[in-house]
Amino acid sequence: MKRLLITGLLVASCLLLVGNQVFAEECSSSCNGIEECQSKIDECQKLLQMSVSATKPHEEKIAEMEANIAAIEANVKSLSAQIDKKKTEIMKNEGKLVERQTLLESAVREFYKKDYQSGVEYVLSTFFSGKNVGETMQLLGYRQSLINQQKTLIAGLVLEITDLSEAKKKLEETQGWLAAKKQNLEATLAPIRQLVLGAKAYQSQLTQTVGTLSARQQQLLAEKTGNFVTSVGEVPPADDPASRPDYNPGFSPAYAGFSFGAPHRKGMSQYGALGRAKSGQSAEDILHAYYGGVEIKKDYNTGININVQGYGSFNLEDYAKRIYEMPGSWGDEGGMEALKAQAVAARSYALAYTNNGSGSICATESCQVFKPAEKGGKWNEAVEATRGWVMVASGQPFSAWYAASSGGYNYAYSAQGHSTSGGWDTKCGNQSCWTGDAYEKIAGSPWFYKAWYRPRNGSASRSHPWLNKEEFVDIVNAVLLYKKDGGALSHLGQTDKSNPDTWSRDEVVRQLGGEAVGNVTGVSVSYSTGGYTSSVRLETDRGGKDFSGGDFRQIFNLRAPGEIYIPSALFNLEKK
Repeated sequence: MKRLLITGLLVASCLLLVGNQVFAEECSSSCNGIEECQSKIDECQKLLQMSVSATKPHEEKIAEMEANIAAIEANVKSLSAQIDKKKTEIMKNEGKLVERQTLLESAVREFYKKDYQSGVEYVLSTFFSGKNVGETMQLLGYRQSLINQQKTLIAGLVLEITDLSEAKKKLEETQGWLAAKKQNLEATLAPIRQLVLGAKAYQSQLTQTVGTLSARQQQLLAEKTGNFVTSVGEVPPADDPASRPDYNPGFSPAYAGFSFGAPHRKGMSQYGALGRAKSGQSAEDILHAYYGGVEIKKDYNTGININVQGYGSFNLEDYAKRIYEMPGSWGDEGGMEALKAQAVAARSYALAYTNNGSGSICATESCQVFKPAEKGGKWNEAVEATRGWVMVASGQPFSAWYAASSGGYNYAYSAQGHSTSGGWDTKCGNQSCWTGDAYEKIAGSPWFYKAWYRPRNGSASRSHPWLNKEEFVDIVNAVLLYKKDGGALSHLGQTDKSNPDTWSRDEVVRQLGGEAVGNVTGVSVSYSTGGYTSSVRLETDRGGKDFSGGDFRQIFNLRAPGEIYIPSALFNLEKK
């Protein structure tokens, strides 16, 4: 018993230590730069993983202690039944004892009153009358035997009652000991439960912070494109001829950056899901393809309400029917299983974001698009077909990210202690059949390979994404300067925007001195098996220039005029 209590106290102490260490780490939800946002996202995810890892053994300890308490309660209940049985037997025997004592007292009283008083007369008359003395003595002996028999029965009852009382006393002592043990366990368990609840709240806060930082990062990345989002939505995807490689801008040479997919490239690719559905995969196949070995729980509590900011509270299934993140028409185009997968992802995301309905969720693309009216049609069919289906990890709803297009490669990410597999979204499962057998290409995604220049919800300042010689050379020189002096980054913004800190084309050339280029005659890129453009090779009038794909894209997005932008780290450069 003492050992058990000491162990419990040690567990509680360890939890307090871990709790203080983990909860002291705060994760800021604000950032003002793309790299700063990513750094804070990485920090938050690290803290989240640390918290999940630290909490897991204590959740297991809680389960173990709760099982012990349940066993004690069962024992106490059994002992109570045994005690009640002993009480009943004691009362029954006490009743018998009273009866036997009454009979004995009556027999003794009658014996002395009748047999020894009137019996004297009987004996004298017997002697003097000549009756059989032996017969008389036999009768007296028989009556004495009856009295002795009653005494023996009474003695037996007394012993039995004594034994029962002792057994009852021992049972009551055991019951009291178990009750004290249960009380001590519950006292030890209470602070552990509180700490785990606090850890869960902290993890939920971190998950929301990561979402906020990701939204801010996308906002910063998309400043030039009117805050476009990557989910498909109900608007038919644009088929813009100017964004295709075969577009003629009317001048030569012309250069453009083409993106495979668009950020964040994590979780499910909606067009990839459509391609998989058309290839015969089920909703479960699709979910496991994008979220790895996550558990798909098919009987999750559908009574949970989701509080939607500005719209009120909706039952989980009613909420799902009002999500507008995938065209219902796909259900008639071989994509019914993709709709089902999307319904499960939408449920899971909402439950994770709100911590099983305890918080609230926005109704915009920053979370997932919600409208007050049911979407109906094939979408409602998909929701009904997957009623109660939720992805869970570590016993909690999994934060299921998704986007319209990943370009054929999905990044892995972690949430609720589970990491998605990521990788090439192709029929062969690797880069060897990319781009030809990418599932997004099978689905006909118009965002699979696209040059971006137009905001989704506004007018573009240019009619196409193609850069002339002077514009592209300026970007190349800006990359060269950044490579030479990282501190120059704040001066490498767009020259067509009013910013006193931005250096002009001539100033960038001056800063480079004799290293500036004047012409680019060839462009090529190399891809990493990790799903990103690893390097850029440019042939210039000053020889070949090599850059990392990340550096080139960063400066391109800062320096390119208008709303021209490369959203994905997996990109290509084209020259015509």
